[in-house]
Amino acid sequence: MTRYAALGTALTLLFLAGQPALADESPVAETITFVVSTGFWEEPVEAEEEGAAAAKPDTAETKEAAALRRGYYKLIAVRQADGTAQVHLQQIEATADGPKIASSTVLDEFSAMKPYVTDIRPENSSGITTQPGLFATVYLKTDPNAAEPEGWTVLIDDLGEIKIERATN
Repeated sequence: MTRYAALGTALTLLFLAGQPALADESPVAETITFVVSTGFWEEPVEAEEEGAAAAKPDTAETKEAAALRRGYYKLIAVRQADGTAQVHLQQIEATADGPKIASSTVLDEFSAMKPYVTDIRPENSSGITTQPGLFATVYLKTDPNAAEPEGWTVLIDDLGEIKIERATN
């Protein structure tokens, strides 16, 4: 047996010995129907957080990074037992240890409509935005038998103000 054949056999055995992925180990719940990450936010660091940042070495990069918390937004459609959806808005903070949920809320404007969400789309799919905020369109039906969905925009300006309105395109 050649060295490569032995390596191939060993890799095959390791692959076969691996644990199969089980449905209950999925990090995403089966009720999540759509998720869009888009836009970005930044805000000054709170005074108590500055104390923790002061323990790090003082360089131009650490001073700038310590001055602001930064992250992105996620819109999530979660299917309810009756088939309608709740739309959640999350602010995800980019930390040295990886992404962390900074805030999470249900958008009551959508809940009041009892929508059947058919899609969520960001303003663009490039992932590049030059201004803080969010712009996305949630497509929904209030009657599951309706032929076409309605578009509703979710807009968050650079000050963090949220506006939800019927799309006008």
